[in-house]
Amino acid sequence: MKIGIIGLGLIGGSLGLDLKAQGQEILGVSRKESTCQTAVEKGVADRASTDLSILSEAEIIIICTPIGKIVPTLEQLVPHLNSETIVSDVGSVKQPIVTACSQLWSNFIGGHPMAGTAEQGINAAQTNLFKGAAYVITPPEENISGIEKLKNIAESLGAKPYICSPEVHDSAVAWISHLPVMTSTSLISACLGETEPQVLELAQHLASSGFRDTSRVGGGNPELGTMMAQYNRKALLRSLQVYRQNLDKIINLIEQKNWDNLEQILNINQEARPKFLN
Repeated sequence: MKIGIIGLGLIGGSLGLDLKAQGQEILGVSRKESTCQTAVEKGVADRASTDLSILSEAEIIIICTPIGKIVPTLEQLVPHLNSETIVSDVGSVKQPIVTACSQLWSNFIGGHPMAGTAEQGINAAQTNLFKGAAYVITPPEENISGIEKLKNIAESLGAKPYICSPEVHDSAVAWISHLPVMTSTSLISACLGETEPQVLELAQHLASSGFRDTSRVGGGNPELGTMMAQYNRKALLRSLQVYRQNLDKIINLIEQKNWDNLEQILNINQEARPKFLN
């Protein structure tokens, strides 16, 4: 099968490595000619070009650009497609993307492989990035025959496919992906608010695994974090407001020296956390 990948960074490049290793023919597209050359040299793609017309032969095309460029990319891609081509994406927000893209192309199916690293670009591409990760598939309301093909691709990557509506996806990832980015970045900002230089310097030296784990996503790609908030604004605001209510509750318990109730909350959360870890 010929599979097109637009955007040969971490996600697109990693998809190409795994799918090409399975014997699929990978046609890659990037804005930079140097990235196209690297993609072929690294085994990410069989052929790569800056010209979207290379994808006219592809049966499935996966758009791996930043969220804000998915719809404009599809607009440019449509003239090169045949009527049977399935188009998907990897964006971390689905409802506005699926709504806009399904109007441009009837065979569009939203996708979100939930894997990644802090690195970016073609040189960050790696094999088995998606192994064991969730791969969410969010078709529009119409019945799309290509869902099974996309599900097969996800399973071939070692990922776990989940099929749901774009709206359900966005509400779920607001809790477990977008909210953590905002709370994590708030943690870093709060620490930087320390006005005593000696205390701040010592804190930076003492920071270990606890701070590293809780601050990791807040120190990630600023463009991606901003687009999460822009494109999933409603669901993210809801989760932030609930988070703020819970934070206020903990503040009140500490102010009131209500250690019993605080410990009860910590016990509940200790038991609940494993349910969020796959």
